[in-house]
Amino acid sequence: MKNISIRMKITLWFSTILFVITGLSFAVILSVSGSVLQKTIRDSLIDTIENNVDEVEFFNTMSRVENDNDADHYIEYNGGYLEVDDDYLDLVNGISTSLCFENGELLYGENPIMKDTKDYKLTDGKIQKLSVGKVTYYIYDRMLTREGLHGLWLRGVVSEEQGSVQLSNIARISLYILPLLLVFAAFGGYIIAGKTLKPLRQIEDAASRISKGPDLKKRIELSPGTDELHQLADTFNEMFDRLDQAFESEKQFTSDVSHELRTPMSVIMAQCEFSLEKLRTPEEYETALYVIKRQGGKMNRMIEDMLSFIRLERKSDSFIKESLNLSSLVTSVCEDMALLPDQGILLTSTVEDNIFIVGNQALLSRLLTNLISNAYRYGRPNGYIKVTLSSREPNAVLTVSDNGIGIAKDQLEKIFHRFYQIESSRSGKGTGLGLAMVQEIARFHNGTVHVESQPGEGSTFTIILGPTIDFPNK
Repeated sequence: MKNISIRMKITLWFSTILFVITGLSFAVILSVSGSVLQKTIRDSLIDTIENNVDEVEFFNTMSRVENDNDADHYIEYNGGYLEVDDDYLDLVNGISTSLCFENGELLYGENPIMKDTKDYKLTDGKIQKLSVGKVTYYIYDRMLTREGLHGLWLRGVVSEEQGSVQLSNIARISLYILPLLLVFAAFGGYIIAGKTLKPLRQIEDAASRISKGPDLKKRIELSPGTDELHQLADTFNEMFDRLDQAFESEKQFTSDVSHELRTPMSVIMAQCEFSLEKLRTPEEYETALYVIKRQGGKMNRMIEDMLSFIRLERKSDSFIKESLNLSSLVTSVCEDMALLPDQGILLTSTVEDNIFIVGNQALLSRLLTNLISNAYRYGRPNGYIKVTLSSREPNAVLTVSDNGIGIAKDQLEKIFHRFYQIESSRSGKGTGLGLAMVQEIARFHNGTVHVESQPGEGSTFTIILGPTIDFPNK
């Protein structure tokens, strides 16, 4: 069974169930049909005889006989004539009808067991059962009461084997039809299973091409539909989209890292070559070492930022969340950052008391530090930086505003990309990962970052964190 296709397994299972149902149906038909047919035979016997009661009429003279062009039969009886319908002798569903005297003597019609029923008492309106040899017969008698018919009876006889013949016919037909239906249903099930599983084959082929080929842009393409297989294909396509984005992100990250490290490495190598070309003065060696130290420090900061960024993206367990007072954290960071004089920029803060959230203190400190550092770096001389923290149920809202150079509209989305810097020539202190880290830290805390900016007027970064929690000591 392990080597059989799903299509064949479905067909075999469907066919087996259908075979069992067919067999049970056939058995039920045979068991039920016997009793139903016997009842039908008895009911048919009664109906036939009751209908034939009206087919016998008495006329005093032949002149009173209606001329209806039927080839009816006329029998002299009791000084007049009996008119019997022309189809009186026809067998109806194997039922024989006879017109007889009160003593059981046959006057007209047929009775296949006349000798056995001659002395059988006539009983009006009652089914009687008589066994002749191995054959059982049903007998039904009806006394005629119309004018001139006194002393005449109708006797109907039908063999119980008539039901066996019909049952045999039913069984024979069933034996022909049911297997044909079984074969037809199995074949139809095989075709339907193939059509139903066709999208699965397409999914398999597409996934195989994507996994073995270099192009991760390919997707599973199915005809429109909303069934489970189409939902599976959509899920696979979403997974491929995420994988493609992850690979592209890794490629871009590798390219960005290589590019960012190339410059300080080039400077370091140039200074080393300069120092080793010939003997230099102590001052020249000192200058070269300062340059190498500065570029090495820049590389060190960049590597630390990259490691932190990667751990954050992968949601490393090294960043533990705990209950913390966000108000105290923001106040402390702002007080420390305000002590760093930079172009005469004034840093002020407005912080609502006792705002608590669940988060990582080091990461949230870094988030705020990065935003304030950016505001200093791109701020206007003698300008301002305003930090506010407030509670907006159920979240905490942190904003950092400045009146610096601002950000052009076409750069608003790019500023959160790794290693992207606005007017990087203004300062060599940044690594280009600051705002990317801010966004990842916000995401780590299930938060969002939004920026509004006008060139020449300044920028406002809004971070929504939360939800807030009650004061732990309450």
